Amino acid sequence: MEFSAKQIAEYLGGEIVGDANVTVCTFAKIEEGVPGALSFLSNPKYVHYIYETKSSIVLVNKDFVPEQPISATLVKVDNAYESLAKLLTLYDSMKPKRKGIDPLAYVAPTAKIGKDVYLAPFSAVGDNAEVGDGTELHPHATVGPRAKVGKNCIMYTNANVYHDCRVGDNCILHSGSVVGADGFGFAPRPDGSYEKIPQIGIAVLEDDVEIGANTCVDRATMGATVVHKGVKLDNLIQIAHNVEVGENTVMASQVGVAGSTKIGRQCVIGGQAGFAGHIHVADGAQIGAQAGIISSLSEKDVETPIIGSPTMPAKQFMRSSAVFRKLPDMLRTINELQREVEQLKKQLNKNE
Repeated sequence: MEFSAKQIAEYLGGEIVGDANVTVCTFAKIEEGVPGALSFLSNPKYVHYIYETKSSIVLVNKDFVPEQPISATLVKVDNAYESLAKLLTLYDSMKPKRKGIDPLAYVAPTAKIGKDVYLAPFSAVGDNAEVGDGTELHPHATVGPRAKVGKNCIMYTNANVYHDCRVGDNCILHSGSVVGADGFGFAPRPDGSYEKIPQIGIAVLEDDVEIGANTCVDRATMGATVVHKGVKLDNLIQIAHNVEVGENTVMASQVGVAGSTKIGRQCVIGGQAGFAGHIHVADGAQIGAQAGIISSLSEKDVETPIIGSPTMPAKQFMRSSAVFRKLPDMLRTINELQREVEQLKKQLNKNE
């Protein structure tokens, strides 16, 4: 598929600087541009590449003013990064979708399969399960008994939705992700061993949720673990039993959320952040990487980005980190001052 600069500008509502008829058929990073490719520039750190890139078209923000001649055609838009996302979405939507049930797929006799579904070899749909229209199950993806997966979802290789769990429309489950494994519930016995507590609840993903590779959303002990509409979870994330994640919250890789914690809407959470159980995080929280959240965060607590363990405002954490690096020298200075004080005390005592 080829698109001209004119077509791209019309689709994005952009302004052309250069040859309106030049065409592209692929995408490339600006530093790796080739003829026939479209690139973008939004980060000032990469601005020097625009003067040497081989890409035919480059998306730039409207306020970009070149300081040297540029061989590529520019399409100026309000937000180059967002415009690239729109083009990538359009490009992806034009790819032909696979349909049909492979003879090596397993579908229980009582399962309900929608229209235009794709079931790859060795995928499986259990008893009384439901798979919505246009959904794709890749090899070894599994929908357990009585589970429901909505319309236009994609379950990649080895993604699993356990029994009775629910997945909404337009969701993406990447390889190795698990929705509905047992929550971590064990009761200690007098002899020091542990008795498993049955996890009889479910896990629910609402519409437009995406969960990354090897990410786990555990089922509830009772009731439901709920990941609300529009949430995006990166790879290797743990969402424990009875957790609730608010709409349009995003989490980077290796975040861990302990049981029964409630995370608000529109939160942005950095990699390896950890949340204690049974706490509440207010809407709009911005939490830095490796932060340790051990108590509830109110609206006042999340007015500014926070980081650290326990958490504190990000600027305060940076200042504290700078002091932390100086602690050995500061300790040496304090010890020297203490010795001098002791010597002065001894000298004063002698004089008395």
